[in-house]
Amino acid sequence: MKIKPFKGIRPPKELVTKVSSRPYDVLNSEEARQEAEGNEMSLYHIIKPEINFEPGTDEHDPRVYQEALSQYKRFRVKGWLEQDQEEKYYVYAQTGFGKTQYGLVVGAWVDDYLEGRIKKHELTRKDKEEDRMKHVRTLNANMEPVFFAYPHRDDLDAIVAEVTKGTPEYDFVAAPEGFRHTFWIIEDKKTIDRITEIFAEIPAMYIADGHHRSAAAAGVGQELKIKNEKLKIKVPEYEYFLAVCFPDNQLNIIDYNRVVKDLNGLSEEEFLEALNKDFIVECYNGDLLDSDGHRQSSVLNDVKPKALHNFSLYLGGKWYSLTAKEGRYNDADPIGVLDVTISSNLILDKILGIKDLRTDKRIDFVGGIRGLGELKQRVDSGEMKVALALYPVTMQQIIDIADSGNIMPPKTTWFEPKLRSGLVIHELN
Repeated sequence: MKIKPFKGIRPPKELVTKVSSRPYDVLNSEEARQEAEGNEMSLYHIIKPEINFEPGTDEHDPRVYQEALSQYKRFRVKGWLEQDQEEKYYVYAQTGFGKTQYGLVVGAWVDDYLEGRIKKHELTRKDKEEDRMKHVRTLNANMEPVFFAYPHRDDLDAIVAEVTKGTPEYDFVAAPEGFRHTFWIIEDKKTIDRITEIFAEIPAMYIADGHHRSAAAAGVGQELKIKNEKLKIKVPEYEYFLAVCFPDNQLNIIDYNRVVKDLNGLSEEEFLEALNKDFIVECYNGDLLDSDGHRQSSVLNDVKPKALHNFSLYLGGKWYSLTAKEGRYNDADPIGVLDVTISSNLILDKILGIKDLRTDKRIDFVGGIRGLGELKQRVDSGEMKVALALYPVTMQQIIDIADSGNIMPPKTTWFEPKLRSGLVIHELN
């Protein structure tokens, strides 16, 4: 892999908690408006610039992209974002769920993406790609990093361990999730050169989160390269884009669950009977369904899926365990082994008639960070009829699928913690 250090644009230490934000795509415009209220330094003014217009303003309005640029210039003039004078790498650590993962912040080479060495496991939508490309073109910068995984290396782990003995530049706990974010600057030239050398020995990296940002960054980089080659201009920076690269053995993937509005004309009894054809269906002990609020967390923990090919179903006020029967899946197939494939084929399609997870309005998806309580609440409220909790995929499954050139079904992976935006920005000039 080809990477390079860069002159990062960052908030001063005392402003980082005011400037940094959640990624643009984990919340809607109104949520961003509320989080940024009273804080003119919030990065949402740049990455969700529609919040500076009347509610309901189309986030794809040309004025919105120009507002992002105006805000970015304002942040620079005000000193809320300042550029490092020398090219550097950075270490970014995230702490949550009782563990810490350490990523290296680098400039990733556009050609590694275009030529398939930075590997995908999801399809992207052209409209979402174009939105991010307009944002990158307008600002001439990668405002938010993408999230990569690389095959772990002891030599890189040792470098990171040495760097993180020093005093971090940033160290804070971010609301509302409560994850800790810690950030170090690598300034030693020998260390920087050694990191570049080690990455050159790594054959591939894998997109964990940020498929649309990766596609957009690479697309703009390619555009600028073609344009400037005609003009005989060489600016190496646009050939790279902002990435945080984590060792694959440190990452945390949580479940990505499903809720459905109806049973496709079936009664609850008929639906459960249909499930019996492909699953061993067991109702959890009624004692586990105690509605006492103080017990809800432990109760719901008891009904979580226990292993691959085991699912939890909530229907009619009861939790059920579903275990796929032998012969209903293919452990030798990187796609066929996935629980999202099994549930999509044998439950959502076969019984509930949901053919396309991307377009069917009867289904919604709930990240595991919200817990099984969110599934229960959405069914108990009457909004949804049934909920299905899945066992999370593994990093190795993602690697196997990416290496085989396959694409995962929609809404399969949920990485947490999410990268914090605004800790460092990469300009293309």
